[in-house]
This record gives sequence, structure tokens and C-alpha cells, in this order.
Amino acid sequence: MKLNYNRTVLIGFAFFSICAFWQMYNSVIPLILTNTFHMNETWSGVIMAADNVLALFLLPFFGALSDKSRFRSGRRMPFVVCGTVAAAVLMNLLPVLDDGYFAAPGTARLVGFVAVLGLLLIAMGTYRSPAVALMPDCTPNPLRSKGNAVINLMGALGGVVYLVCASVLYSADKTAGIAHVSYRLLFAVVSGIMLLSVLILKLTIDENKLTSEVRAYEAAHPEQELTAEAADGSRTLPKDVRRSLAFLLLSVSLWFIGYNAVETWFTTYAANVWGMALGTASMCLTIATVGAIVSYLPAGILASKIGRKPCILGGCVLLAGSFFTGYLLTQLYDHFTPALYVIFVLVGVAWAFINVNSLPMVVEMCSGADTGKFTGYYYTFSMAAQTVTPVVAGTLMNRVGYGTLFPYAGLFVAAAFVTMLFVKHGDTKAEAARGLEAFDIDM
Repeated sequence: MKLNYNRTVLIGFAFFSICAFWQMYNSVIPLILTNTFHMNETWSGVIMAADNVLALFLLPFFGALSDKSRFRSGRRMPFVVCGTVAAAVLMNLLPVLDDGYFAAPGTARLVGFVAVLGLLLIAMGTYRSPAVALMPDCTPNPLRSKGNAVINLMGALGGVVYLVCASVLYSADKTAGIAHVSYRLLFAVVSGIMLLSVLILKLTIDENKLTSEVRAYEAAHPEQELTAEAADGSRTLPKDVRRSLAFLLLSVSLWFIGYNAVETWFTTYAANVWGMALGTASMCLTIATVGAIVSYLPAGILASKIGRKPCILGGCVLLAGSFFTGYLLTQLYDHFTPALYVIFVLVGVAWAFINVNSLPMVVEMCSGADTGKFTGYYYTFSMAAQTVTPVVAGTLMNRVGYGTLFPYAGLFVAAAFVTMLFVKHGDTKAEAARGLEAFDIDM
């Protein structure tokens, strides 16, 4: 049994469009809030945190709703198509309101901007879980780590495409000296990328056909089924599987607390401790991203051979060790040392081994009918961590000192290693000698 890489890439266009949007959102919206609407960092931070707060409720709800849906085009596809179209329309209203407020400031335009922004976040929240659940729906259990690696690569590529567009359309020589930068063209280009991506997905992926093939495979391999059927016909998790799921979701929160703290605060740390410029400090995070990108596929391939849990445990050891080593380097040197570049490469590699294998472990504990709900659980716990840790880590750095950043991150990742030891389910099974012929296709 082999992963159909061509088909998985096409499924990945849903995540491609999502990541392109969020890369733009996180880059441009804070500039609009501070430069056009003149909000301070506190209020702009509250608005920027709204997406994480909404995600805590929207992602599990729409994931579960898509599980129960029965549309002619599939369970997930209508959410992905409708959510993308709604988001593409709403996002193009934001630069119009931004330009309008700059020309004639008024409370109505500010309220309108915030209202449209809220609707946009809701639109994005309606289809993230269904979009991510589409891959495990269309991929047999043993291949999901490889599939998730491809999906992560597509997401990273979506972010890169946005960065290239932004650098070309809004280079320094084109924006220098301009009192107000209009982002209408950038929003239009990104919305076009999103619509084109979902069109490719819609035209090339037959969700109903693929999910039927996967169900047929799982029916032929009942030893891989972790759920049990209750007397009323509903699907339930055995007690030991529920325990594993709880520890796995706790682990997800813990390593996101550690990783996101460094991702959020490292540039501020570098500026205050070493006096580094933003661009120079950001290079470390860029290197970590590159390290993750080149490790996604190897992480998925290795997991299919030795198992997901060993890969995640190894990633936790490497990530925690990298953070603690980073702390030691900051204590030994009173200036930035290039050795940190090596540390951040390892951070990216470790994160890839954790991130690629964690979601497949979560969805493997459910039946195929509950993939969206369990995907929502995964994102609820990860988003909750990313909502809390910037505040906690920032407060700790403010009151104790900047030197607490790396130990804080390392301790939470180390705690995730401990909780992962109690996860006994969700790992890959030994690959069968024969599988679905439909999946036995190389790229």
C-alpha cells in the first residue's frame, strides 16, 4: 500500500489556501489596526487574539457538524467551498473600509471594519476542521502521517506564495513616503489564490468515491478499528482509548505552549537582550521554518516504519533539548551567537516530527464518521495553548526577566514528553501485504 502523492497534493490545496490567508492576516491586519485606526498594542492584540478565541468554539462545532452532514458532493466539500467563497468576499471589504477610514475617519467605519473582520473570522472557522479532516477521510490509517506531511508542505507553500506576492507588490521602493498604503490589490490577489485553490480541489477530488474506498479498506481490516458500537448503534471510545486521547490532547497543548512562546516572543527577546533588528532576529524563525519544511516528508516516512509515537517522543526530546541549549548559549554569550542558527534548525526538525504525526494519532482513535469532530478537538487544544501562552510567557518575561523564555518553553515541551508516555493508542499498525489498489500509485 502506497500513498497517492498526486491526490494528496490536490487535497492539500484546501490547507494551501488557509495558510495563505492566515499568513496575510497576521502580517497585514496589525498594521491596519495600528497605522490606520491608531489602536494601541493592547487593543490591537485583543482583536488579533479573537481568531484563537473563536476557534475554540467554531472548530469543534463545524468539525462535528460536517461529520453529520450528508451532501451530494460529500461531507466536507460544501463547507470548504462555501467557507472559502464567503471569506473571499468578506476579506475584500476590509481594505475598502481601511481606505475609507483614512480618507474620512469615523466611528461607523471603525465599527464596520471590526464587524466585517468578525464575520471573516467566523467564515474561516466554518471550514478549517472540515478541510483538514478531508485528508484522513480519503487516506487509510497507516498512510496518514505521510499524508499529513504533504498537507503541511502545502500549507507552508501557501505561506511562501503569499510572502512572495507581498514582497513584489509592496516592496520598500513602492511604499516609501506614502502616507497610507492601500492593501486592496494584495487582498484581491490572496482571495483569488484561495478561490483558485478550492476550484482545483473541487474539480479533481471526488470525496464520496475516496471515502467509500477508505471505508471498504477499514471494513476489511477491523483490527485497526479503535471504536466500539454501543447498543443503540452509536460509536463510542473504549475507556483505555479515551484515556489515551486525553493524554494526547494534553500533550498537544503542552508542546504548543512551549513552541508558540518562542515563536511569539523571540524577536522581542532578541531586540531587548542583544539589541538585534527585527529582520536579523526573524532570520532564526525563518531558519526554523525551513528546517521544518525539509523534515515534513522524512517525518511521515519514518513514522510509517517505526510508528508515530516514537517520532513524537524523539521530537519532544530534540525540541526541549534545543530550547535548554538555547538558554545555555544566552547565558554564555552577552551577544547573539551564530550557533543559535543551528539550534533553530533543530527546532524546526523537531517541530516537524511532532506536528506531522500528532493529528493522525488523534483521528486514528475515532471512527471515520467522527473525523471532523476529532480534528476539531485537536485544534481546540492547540488554539487554547496559543491563546494562553503569549500572555503567560510575556508576563513572566516582564516580571522575572527575559532569560525565562527558553526554560519556560523547554519545561512545557519536556512535560509533553511525559504525558505522551501514557498514550497507548493511535499509532500506526504494521502495513498489510495488500491494500487498496487505488492507493497503490506513486507520484
